[in-house]
Parts: sequence; C-alpha cells; structure tokens
Amino acid sequence: MTSPIDFGIPDLTGRTVLITGANSGLGRVTARVLAGRGAHVILAVRNRAKGEAAARTMPGSTEVRDLDLADLSSVRDFAADFTDPVDLLINNAGIMIPPLYRTVDGFESQFGTNHLGHFALTNLLLPQVRERIVTVASIAHRFGTIEFDDLQWTVRSYRPMAAYGQSKLANLLFTSELQRRLSERSSSVIATAAHPGMAATNLFCSSDDNSSEARVSRAFTRVVAQSEQNGARPILCAAVADLPGGSYIGPTGPFEIRGKPGFASRSSKSTDTEVARRLWAVSEELTGATFPEL
Repeated sequence: MTSPIDFGIPDLTGRTVLITGANSGLGRVTARVLAGRGAHVILAVRNRAKGEAAARTMPGSTEVRDLDLADLSSVRDFAADFTDPVDLLINNAGIMIPPLYRTVDGFESQFGTNHLGHFALTNLLLPQVRERIVTVASIAHRFGTIEFDDLQWTVRSYRPMAAYGQSKLANLLFTSELQRRLSERSSSVIATAAHPGMAATNLFCSSDDNSSEARVSRAFTRVVAQSEQNGARPILCAAVADLPGGSYIGPTGPFEIRGKPGFASRSSKSTDTEVARRLWAVSEELTGATFPEL
C-alpha cells in the first residue's frame, strides 16, 4: 500500500480542459471541479441533451461538443472541427460489461470505445495538446490479456468482464507507449493514467446486462464502492499533481478499492514494452490514426 499524494487543484484560469464522457459519473464530477477552478471545460459527449443538462449544473465556463467514440468518423469529425489548443485531455468515457455488440467500424464495443476511440482521438488532437493527457483505466486491467489473434472476440466465446479487462489493459499500455514516444521527442507534454477503484457510477449501477456476472458485480459494488466524488479524486490527481510522465494513480486503501489517491499498482502485463509497441502498431492499422510529428 502506497502513501497518499497530497495535492490541491490550482487556479486553472486560462486553461482549456477536454473531457470525454463528461455528462455523467466520474467525468461529470471531474468537469465540475475543474470548471470551478477556472478552466474552460469542454464536455465531449455522445448525447448532447445530457451533456447540456450536465453543463448547466457546473460553475464557470463550459462547452458541449458531440463525440461518439464508437464511431471513428465521429472522432475524425470532432478532431477536424477542434482547432483550438487544449491544455489537458482527459480520456474518461467508457462502457463496461455490456452484451456483445460491435461499433460502427466493427470492433468489439468495449475495445472499440474504451481503447481505439481514445487512441484515435489522442493522436488526432496531440499537436494541440499543451500539457497532459490522462487516460482512465481500471483495477480490472488485471483480468485482461491482449489477444492479438482475436482482439474483437470473433473466435472466442464472449466474456464481458474479460473483454472489459482487455480494454482497460490496453489503456495502460497505450499510456506507457504514448509517454515513451513523447519522451523520445523531448516533448513537454506528459501522459498519465488513473483508476477510481470501485466507484458507484452509472457504469456499475445502471447496466442493462442482466447476466449473473453483471448482477454480482453490481451488488458487490453497492456494498463496497466509494462515491463518484471520491472516485474522481485519482483522476484529478493524475490531471493536476506534480507527477512524472507515465504515472498511474489510484486509491491507496485496501486492494485499491477506495481511499485517498496515490501511486497505483499494476500488473506485469501492463508494463510489457513489446506488447505496448505491438498494440500501438495494430491500433494505428485499425483506426488509421498515427502518432503525429511534434
């Protein structure tokens, strides 16, 4: 168990923050806190009405833009229309343990939304990012394996939690490889990752999946989870604390389920540099988005 990181949210006046999935859950809490500290916060959301409703509850300067991470044409359109600099990009949006379905581009929905959508968005916006990219992962990355021969679950029998774990493991490998590439080019931009432990968000509590696996997960969460507000603290820490690139932040309580934020543990699979480089190459092929010249 690591010690908590003592951090505060600085005055963010003049900074622009882009948060995916900011209309609900951890993204909404994160957006509200950063807007309250003076940042101009852009809520990148799939459902504009929900995004605008969330924005109305926030202090300060906010803006709502349409983005569907499960549709690469939407990601490209979003990036093409976004011409302003962004100081902080927070890859927060995600889906968890749905029944098997595929994105517009034919990807397994969790891998396509949680990883590939954010992979494409980050690379397309990277020339405009000035400070930091935060990607929200999960303790469930430990359940994941990057199955290069069947990333989209077309051969294996679909298991929602294993697919979720694969997507969250991909988030950590992406962050590591992104940081390696940024460091290689002596960029001042850094990449970090965070996980909320177990937080009582709509991902856990509002799933339409009624499988036994999903029902057990939701029931367990209601008993042990921390609030959305506390679940967002590792994300905020990863976003604003003085950290080295590649840092992974999570709760410091038992099993990293809850508690004050600090440096999180990770599986050995998430630190495999060769797998990270291979996943990056495959992700470029699948999305058509490549690391830009900085």
